[in-house]
Amino acid sequence: MSESSSNIHVPETLPVCPVRGSVIYPTMVMPIEAGRPVSIRAIDEALARDKIILIASQRDKEVEEPGPEDMYMVGTACNILRMRKNSDGSVQMLVQAFARVRVKAYEQRKGYLEAAVEPIPELQDKEVELKALFREVKARFETVLKEGKYLSPETAQFVLNLEDPSQLADYIAFHVDFKLEDKQKLLEIASAAERLKRVLVLLDAEIELMETQRRIQQQVKEEIDRNQREYFLREQMKAIQRELHGEEGDQEVEEFREKIEALGLPEAVRGEVERELNRFARMHPDSAEASVVRTYLDWIVSLPWNTRTTDQIDLAEAARILDEEHYGLEKVKDRVLEYLAVRKLKLERVRKGELKEEEVSKGPILLFVGPPGVGKTSIAKSIARALGRKYHRVSLGGARDESDIRGHRRTYIGAMPGRIIQGLRQAGSKNPVFLLDEVDKLGVSYQGDPAAALLELLDPAQNKEFTDHYLGVPFDMSEVLFICTANFPDNIPGPLMDRMELIEFTSYIEQEKLEIAKRYLLPRQIMENGLKEKQVVFTDAAISRLINSYTREAGVRNLEREIGAVLRKAARSLLESGKKRVRIIEDDLEKYLGPARFLPEAEAREPQVGVATGMYYTPVGGDIMFVEVSATPGKGALIITGQLGEVMKESARAALTYAKRNASRFGIGLEKFDKTDLHLHVPAGAVPKEGPSAGIAITSAVVSALTEIPVRNDVAMTGEITLTGRILPIGGVREKVLGARRAGIREVILPKKNQPDLSDIPAYLRHNMVFHFVENLDEALDHSLVGGLKGLEQRAKAKREKGKARARSKTPAVARA
Repeated sequence: MSESSSNIHVPETLPVCPVRGSVIYPTMVMPIEAGRPVSIRAIDEALARDKIILIASQRDKEVEEPGPEDMYMVGTACNILRMRKNSDGSVQMLVQAFARVRVKAYEQRKGYLEAAVEPIPELQDKEVELKALFREVKARFETVLKEGKYLSPETAQFVLNLEDPSQLADYIAFHVDFKLEDKQKLLEIASAAERLKRVLVLLDAEIELMETQRRIQQQVKEEIDRNQREYFLREQMKAIQRELHGEEGDQEVEEFREKIEALGLPEAVRGEVERELNRFARMHPDSAEASVVRTYLDWIVSLPWNTRTTDQIDLAEAARILDEEHYGLEKVKDRVLEYLAVRKLKLERVRKGELKEEEVSKGPILLFVGPPGVGKTSIAKSIARALGRKYHRVSLGGARDESDIRGHRRTYIGAMPGRIIQGLRQAGSKNPVFLLDEVDKLGVSYQGDPAAALLELLDPAQNKEFTDHYLGVPFDMSEVLFICTANFPDNIPGPLMDRMELIEFTSYIEQEKLEIAKRYLLPRQIMENGLKEKQVVFTDAAISRLINSYTREAGVRNLEREIGAVLRKAARSLLESGKKRVRIIEDDLEKYLGPARFLPEAEAREPQVGVATGMYYTPVGGDIMFVEVSATPGKGALIITGQLGEVMKESARAALTYAKRNASRFGIGLEKFDKTDLHLHVPAGAVPKEGPSAGIAITSAVVSALTEIPVRNDVAMTGEITLTGRILPIGGVREKVLGARRAGIREVILPKKNQPDLSDIPAYLRHNMVFHFVENLDEALDHSLVGGLKGLEQRAKAKREKGKARARSKTPAVARA
């Protein structure tokens, strides 16, 4: 029965029975159970009138006592066919809906709602359009049923048998679980054609939802089936392997699998490792190939992929550790503490979220440069201790193969990872302090350049994915603190040097060696030689002579050996003599070690013509040397002996040119240069000598030999010269000055530009010395020659005047008319 055929009159006001979560459409006969007081009172009121009630839906089904604002404004007018009260107070009624009504206003009555309503008349639609929509909706409804939407067969058949388009739309909307909002909108539409269109859209959405749901279910089912299939196949494979190899092979694979799971490997690494593990699972445990894969997996599971130590940076504690373990090296300690301070500030910014964590590890690669035995390696150990990190050292001296750094590919028999990966496994941490010792001793061969292999490792922008040839997968090296050491930085390739920050270690001076020996070397050697501290007294004078006369080195390794040699003999002496204590003084050294091996140069006894005191520096310390020039009759040749290098020979030629240029001022006759051979010699002829810093000494000796004015014996000099007489700065000032002081000289000539270098010399060693800072050779000669430059020039002037007077006396008188 259609709405248009209904002749039941709709009153102007109706009691309202609120329903939750459902909508009733016209022509439907529905049982309704009411348990709320608001609904029961509305039903009683309807029965008291004409048995017509308004069924309207709540907007929110959670509201227990709905008001006007909680109700939709369109509902259904229903005739109450039957009503029965239950023992619990609830009411059951059977209603027949017969009309759509619009609520003009809700009014709150005593215990129930009442609505002023008006019927919504059914609009007339085009017959053809209505029929087409009717067929299309019925077809879509059948599709929904075929896709698996469950309705009881009786309900489905009842809906399909409907011939009224309006009823078809309403009944489909009621039985298919559309949203409440969609059902309510259908109730509010007066046109059957529009309702059918709306139902068509909802059915299409339902079909698409069901297809998507079915596709997801299919994917889940396939995944479950695949997992079950893999599980069954794996179990079968285990059974086969147990038959072939016994329980051990199967157990080994499972152990590897558990360890790999616990490592938390990066995704790229995990895929490769699992591929190798699956290969290993299919192999016979005793086969050669299985042995190769087993070794590879052992390396993988033993590396610290995610194991790291926590930095504990305390600058005060770090300074204490550095001072406790090293004497001197103040500049180096300052640079290390600066490095730690920067790292601590970065960590604090990371904790505040101001900086990314990977930025902490970015920083310079430190390169410690200096002679052997000055503490480069031990400083690296102290840094690791101050940071609370693991420490590992790799010596690269003599490494000639790239595979030493990057490892060998697994295709080779006996292949192994490179020294870097091996070191990380030994350290057991992802962020150790890693010392690359002797990077300047790397060799190059046909097997590759190991220095080139270090380029990626020591570049903070690249080492996050360092790939060892053996592993074949990237390993994050960005958290490793790399420190390199070298003796000669010139031997390090430019691209590698560019990645590092150079920190220079200078050689120890005598006073520093004395303190190091007393604080560290002597106590350690006393213990190593089975002695007690009270059994041996080693005087300071004995240690000083041991330093100067029995060792010649920049560091203290040989000094420690010599102290050990003396203590061994002292131990023997204690046992043989039965004494309880031995005192070692300066004179005892010859008895223990024999005559002195090194005799430092001493100050010349008196000023000499053509003999100047120069200063030189080697990695084992500074000393003085004598530059001797002798003028002999000849043809103007310059003879150079003493095994001098090219630079020193050039300094000698420049000194001769300077003397020729100033010959008149110095009182040297030009004919003397043509009739005199100059022989320049530097003693210790078997020792090669090179460098520009002997320029002042050579010039002083040359000018002295040509003018026959002695050079002062109590002045040492150093500096590079030019043809115009300028003096250029040189290196090694600290060691040269201390070498001169050791030789007994207290007056030194230095280039003006080297004046700031004196700050490297302790004040107590400078206080009784005189320094002359010169910018040109005139100033240098004024200090180096006896009588100074003025005396030389006055002598030359007197010589010239004497020569003029002699010339005038020989000129004949002119006759006068």
